[in-house]
Amino acid sequence: MPKTTADEPTETRKGWISDWRPDDEAFWQSTGKKVAKRNLLWSVIAEHLGFSVWVMFSIVAPYLAVAGFDFSTSQLFWLTAVPNLVGSFLRIPYTAAVAIFGGRNWTIISAGLLVIPTALLAYCLMNPGTPYWMFILAGVTAGFGGGNFASSMANISYFYPERYRGTALGVNAAGGNIGVPAVQFVGPFVIALGIFGASQGTNDAGDSIWLHNVPLLWLVLAVFAAIMAWRYMDNLSVSRTPIKQQLPALRRKHTWIMSVLYIGTFGSFIGYSFAFPLVIRIEFPEFQSLWLAALGPLVGSLSRPVGGWLADKWAGAPITSVSFIVMGAGVLGAIGGINIGSFALFFVSFMVLFLMSGVANGSTYRSIPAIFQAEATANAGRETNEAEVVQAKKLTAAALGWISAIGAFGGFLINQGFRISNEQTGSVVVAMYGFLAFYAIFLFMNWWFYQRKVMGDRSPSLAYAKV
Repeated sequence: MPKTTADEPTETRKGWISDWRPDDEAFWQSTGKKVAKRNLLWSVIAEHLGFSVWVMFSIVAPYLAVAGFDFSTSQLFWLTAVPNLVGSFLRIPYTAAVAIFGGRNWTIISAGLLVIPTALLAYCLMNPGTPYWMFILAGVTAGFGGGNFASSMANISYFYPERYRGTALGVNAAGGNIGVPAVQFVGPFVIALGIFGASQGTNDAGDSIWLHNVPLLWLVLAVFAAIMAWRYMDNLSVSRTPIKQQLPALRRKHTWIMSVLYIGTFGSFIGYSFAFPLVIRIEFPEFQSLWLAALGPLVGSLSRPVGGWLADKWAGAPITSVSFIVMGAGVLGAIGGINIGSFALFFVSFMVLFLMSGVANGSTYRSIPAIFQAEATANAGRETNEAEVVQAKKLTAAALGWISAIGAFGGFLINQGFRISNEQTGSVVVAMYGFLAFYAIFLFMNWWFYQRKVMGDRSPSLAYAKV
């Protein structure tokens, strides 16, 4: 065992740190902050690539027709929905995996798993006549990328002290979320490069396209991320939590409440991210610059740490409420743009939706640890001791995975809402009216449980805790 001072993290075996006290200011300033930042950096990179692989079909699907694959619009929506659905469910075991294998170890594994969907999609695209079911299979494995978010967030939640956790989780999530606009922005340019293999056809401008370039590029990057995680990340012994000790988080009322709210925040972000290029093709078929669709996820990703920072400053619940109100206005603007045929109004309104969904993602994730800490303090009836703080962190990590899974499932519902609305009416307007109604419900729930100060004697809320 290497020698350490009282303020240095203690390694029990290679890659594992047994003594981790981020809330101890001396420990944090001496070495804790440096170690936390290093792990945050490589966690962000691995999660970023996971998001890119997860939403890869969103940029590939609009080009499949010109590449010679005769799939219907409904089938294309399913190709973007399947990774969303699978990734949502995988977030639960991915969260548990951190507690079983350690954050570093699982980051290595999860980054390595991204080789499977990228290799499979490249094979599908490079072989004319590939059946639809093989594309669906590639979409199923692309769900691996969706699970990365939950394990990354659960892992990073242990590295930072309470006062910085909202910002750290916001940065971690934003770096991952940027994987969405990265693949949507880079994809259209990469497919124009004839570096390897045969062209799959020509785009609307008459230029040749090489769709397989997209998955092959991210395959190489996934291998790079796995190697870097192996070299530079750490496992924390404090994160080792048996499954039976994680289950109490599922019995907490607020785990389920925040799961529903996260449907409205992250579900909106990821659902719109998957569907936005196809929605543009449906409502404004004359518009050719699909790379602009990447601006939405980019705005939503960059605004996420802002939401975390605002929540650190003023509490998460009020920021979340404002976000839902503005998102409702964004929906009305997008509907108006479609109805009058104004792409500018439609596009700007969607940018508002992405912006505020990102802010709300940051604020809700800041609220989650604050809620468990407030409950621990209330149950103890006094200031919590170190053991109770650690237990609250373990419950928070377990809850983060479950909440992120339910929230991501909301993205699947948004995608299917668009699909059904388009099939039944030839437009996505009906679906958007449905989204507006749900934003009103989410706004009420957030106020009732986390901001309400009336009827506290009959039905208590956590407004006093400023979560």
